[in-house]
Amino acid sequence: MLEKLKAGFGNLVSKITTTELKAEQLQPILSDFKLVLVQNDVAFPVAEQICEEMGERLDGIEVKRVDDREKLVRKNLHDVLLRVLETSEDVNVLEMAHEKRKAGEPLVIVFVGINGTGKTTSIAKIARLFNKNGYTAVLAGSDTYRAGSIEQLEEHARRLKVRIIKHGYGADPAAVAFDAIKHAKAHGVDVVLIDTAGRIQTDRNLMNELAKIKRVVDPDLTLLVVDALTGNDAALQAEEFNKIVAIDGTILTKVDADSKGGSALSVAYVTGKPILFIGVGQAYEDLEKFKPEQFTQMILE
Repeated sequence: MLEKLKAGFGNLVSKITTTELKAEQLQPILSDFKLVLVQNDVAFPVAEQICEEMGERLDGIEVKRVDDREKLVRKNLHDVLLRVLETSEDVNVLEMAHEKRKAGEPLVIVFVGINGTGKTTSIAKIARLFNKNGYTAVLAGSDTYRAGSIEQLEEHARRLKVRIIKHGYGADPAAVAFDAIKHAKAHGVDVVLIDTAGRIQTDRNLMNELAKIKRVVDPDLTLLVVDALTGNDAALQAEEFNKIVAIDGTILTKVDADSKGGSALSVAYVTGKPILFIGVGQAYEDLEKFKPEQFTQMILE
């Protein structure tokens, strides 16, 4: 996992450690490293920010011992990466569910993203997470467009032993979501998880329909599901969805199969919204809380 990104950072540390820390010596190294980052799915503005900040931090520092210089480079890389990954907002879905339950209201989460990202599977994983922590959940089949989407969600509901609210294909997605919330309120269900149709972020009509769902149900959270393997397109998706529907956070899927790893850096940076979870497998338990510090250490290990 993330082997190529790790190798890229490792090579950078080696080169800078054996170079005089002056702008004229650092510039060609950082310029080459910028290309390495882009090749590993880091969006260009993010790669540029990382390299510019590293150049500013290291320029003119006097360090005689090689070991001390390596520690200095690693420390600054660590800090720069954390600045990219950390956001001003912290979203804890379990704490939110707890507060909503105290208020006698269900926590409502809408999931958005294009087809093939693992959105429906991620919804099932989140339902499992809530169940494990003592919260009840209901699923809303608001993807009324893609053939088989409702059946797929039904199968997850059956396995997880949770209720699904659905209408037929072609029905109004917002009406399905509204009915799911109504059901949750009537039966004391803690969490409503709303599936939506996969949208290509450039399709304005479908994106506007997502905005309509948000207006109708007024969710507590809108989470974007992004496939780590889509490369630089992950950042483009995140940026566009955030513009249209104002996401609150991201779930990054298929991270276990991602040898590059740049998508995480890009998505967090371009949206300014936190990555909540990463998918690391197909089982319901294969969902991990994203921790910027841990991710940074993994890259630099």
